[in-house]
Parts: sequence; C-alpha cells; structure tokens
Amino acid sequence: MQETSSFGALNYSICIIYLVVMFGIGLSFARKQKTTEEFFLAGRRMPWFIVAISMYASLASAASYMALPGMAYMENISYIALGVMYVAAAPFLVLLFYPFYRKLKVTTSYEYVGLRFGQPGRYIVSGLFIFMRLSWLGVVIYSPALALSVVTDINLYFAIILMGLLATTYTVLGGLSAVLWTDALQFVILTVGAIWIGGSLLINVPDGWSGIIEVAQKSGKLDVFSWKINFFEMSVLGLAISSFITAMQEFGTDQVTVQRLLATKTFSGMVKATWVNSIITLIMVSLLTFLGLGMLAYFQHFPGQLSAEIAGDKLLPFYIINHMPNGVSGLLITAILAAAMSSMDSGINSVSTVIINDFVKPLRRRKTEESKDVKLARILTFGLGTLAVTIACFVSQIGHILKAAGILTSIFAGPILSLFLLGILMKHATLRGWLVGTVVNIPAMLWIIFELEAHFIYFFPISFSISFIVGAVASLLLGGPQAPKGLTIWDRPSM
Repeated sequence: MQETSSFGALNYSICIIYLVVMFGIGLSFARKQKTTEEFFLAGRRMPWFIVAISMYASLASAASYMALPGMAYMENISYIALGVMYVAAAPFLVLLFYPFYRKLKVTTSYEYVGLRFGQPGRYIVSGLFIFMRLSWLGVVIYSPALALSVVTDINLYFAIILMGLLATTYTVLGGLSAVLWTDALQFVILTVGAIWIGGSLLINVPDGWSGIIEVAQKSGKLDVFSWKINFFEMSVLGLAISSFITAMQEFGTDQVTVQRLLATKTFSGMVKATWVNSIITLIMVSLLTFLGLGMLAYFQHFPGQLSAEIAGDKLLPFYIINHMPNGVSGLLITAILAAAMSSMDSGINSVSTVIINDFVKPLRRRKTEESKDVKLARILTFGLGTLAVTIACFVSQIGHILKAAGILTSIFAGPILSLFLLGILMKHATLRGWLVGTVVNIPAMLWIIFELEAHFIYFFPISFSISFIVGAVASLLLGGPQAPKGLTIWDRPSM
C-alpha cells in the first residue's frame, strides 16, 4: 500500500470549516477583554464543566493522542496506570493545593511561592515554568504535523504554520475565554474521533471485541501486572508512581492547569472540575489504549494493509487516512489538529500570564492602566506564538537542543513540586533549604540519566524525591524563619 494518500477536497473543506469556527470563537470574545482578570482568568466565572474539559484538552497534546495507541501497539497497555493515578491524585490536589489558591485569590500558582518563601522563590519557579513550557511548545506542534505529512499529502511546514497561526490568533483576540471554549470544542472532536475509530475497529476486526482481546493476549500486550520495580525498564508499578507524582505537579502547580481552575466561580467548582477531569483522563487513556490494541489485531489479520515504514505515532493517522471513509477521515485528522492547537493555545496564554503577573507587575515601579496590560498580554501572546511556530519549523535542525531541554525539564520539574509541598507541609521549610536540595539534585539526576541510564519514567519521581528529602533536612539543619501564618496546611483557614 502507498505510504501516503491524498487528503482530498472534502477533507480539506472539513478542516477549513473547523478553522473558521475557531477564529470566530476568538473574535466573539475580543471586545470583552478589558482587564487582565478578563484576559487571563475569564473573569473567574467559567462553568466548572468547561474548565474540566479544557484541563484535559490542554495537556493531552496531539503527540499523546497519537502516541498512546502507538505505545499499546508497539509495547503494552501499561499506560492505563496513568489514567488510574490521575484519579488517585485528585483528593490530594483538592486537599493540599487548591484551598490556598482560592483563599489567596491569586492569578498564578507561583504567587503562593512568593507569599510563602519571598519574591526570589517566586521568580525562580516562574522562570523555570517559562523555560519548560517554551521548550515544550514547538514539539507539540511539530510532532503531529510530521506524522500527518508522512501519511497524507499535507505539507509539513504548511501544517505547522496553519495550526500555529490560528491558535495564536484566537488566543490573542479572546484570551482565556477563547482558549477554554475552543478547548471544549476540540475535546468534543477528539472524543468523537476516538470513539468513531474504535467502532470502526470493532467492525473491521474479525470477531470484534473478543478478536481484539485474543490478539492482545497472544501478543503479550496484557501481561503488565508485575509489582516489581526495575529502574531500567517500564513496569506498571513504576509507571503508576511516576504518573501519581506527575499528576501532582501538572494539576497542582503547573500554571497551564491551575489557571483554568482559577477561572471557576467557586471552590466547589474547582473540586468538581478536578474530579471530572481525572475521570475524563482515565476514560480517554483507556480508549486510546484500546485503539492501539484494535489496530494491532486489524493489521495482524490484514498484514498487507500496513506499510513497513509506518510505526509508533504514525499508526493512528495512517489508519484514519487509509481505512476510514472520505469525510470521516477529514474529521478525525481535524481531531489531531485540534489536539495540537489546544496545547499550543494553553501554553502561550499561560506563559504570557506568568510573564506579566510574576515579573512585569512585581518589578514595575508605577501602576498602569489595565487596558495597557491587556495590550501587553496580547503582544506577548503573539510573540510567544510566533516563537513556538519558529521552533517547530526548525525542530529537525535543533533536535539536540530540544532533547537537552527535555532533560532539564525532567530535572527541574521535580524541584518545583518539592518547593510547593515543602511550603505547604512544613512550617520550617525555607528557600535556602530547598536550594540545597536542588543543587544536590542536579548532578545526581545527570548521573542517573547519563551514567546509570535508568528508564525515563523514573526521572521525575527520583528528581522530586531527592529535592524534597534533601530540602527538608537542609531546612531543619540550616534553620530560618517560620512560614507566615495561614500558608501551611497546619494553620490554613478552612474553606
């Protein structure tokens, strides 16, 4: 079979209609963005269910939408543990992090760090967030564009520029309101697309569900329930531990998700959004994993239907283009575009929020009009979107730089979570103690990554553990001021 297939006029028409709707949503909110609270937090009056959907859409990039089926196809179903652990993390998020954010009426999660440890701590974690998200933005556009260019006749750079330009435009126009509502629509397309593909596989694979499960069992894809931890290979227990700690960081401290929760009307809205998002994540991870098993069964029964060059994250778009009806395939490819755009719009909106609220405003000597800050936010958003598109266009040339950024992300994400939890759980935790933990953590992680060559799923939990434990001990040994009243879990006012 041909490696690429013509996308066709009907499919292009469906994509264009979708893109026009996205632009229209951004335009409809353009005139309502009079203050930074409107632009960054949608006036704190968003329905909690829309926030829950957006939380999933923002972090479930197109890369993961394609990668999860590819991993189930190539490896096994271990990643279902990710969905389970996100549900398990929900009560800890609600207990530990969110009451502080709601009580303090912050715009960014890093404002808590400033109140707890002082402005230097706020600048450090805000800067680390900006670095991590900027290195992530280009990849979330490039990966799906590359996969689509391989299995369709869509030009790689055309796809990158189209997705980037549109996501930047509606985010500049409508701020967080546009991001949340477009994310909701994108989630619907993602979900309908995945369900449609699942139905197709159940119909096309001989014996349907039982045939898929039989192939999965014979291929060893279901043999994952080992409770041993081996630092050199992936296991369900190792992935579960990693996923739980990752969920604490992504949903407890990362501005991309915290910003959405802060846009809800009430604390109960934050709680509901968190629980619903965790359940959505479990369902979608399970569904995408099933698609991988379904494609495995299909191509085992019909091996001549699969090109030898197609594997990993290219499998899903290949199946869509070559084995789904014309028009339907356009909708499903649009779902992949939607996933990429929902990640990009979230990233550039959150980074611009952090730059203004955690750097520009604290360092400004004079107050300025809100309208000027909104204008600045739009300029920053446009600049960040342009930067993300530029990075995506040159990923193949700067791949080694992005790989290094990914390693640094795994090293620094752990210390960020540890600083928040040290501040919340320990009255005597200090920024100086945390810095000691971070200084110890960096060479230790470099040794684990490059010399020990541990499996990547352990990078984050090990990085967090080193930073937290050493930071706690160093805080007690070095001493320092106690936490201001009301900023630890032990003396926090009740909601």
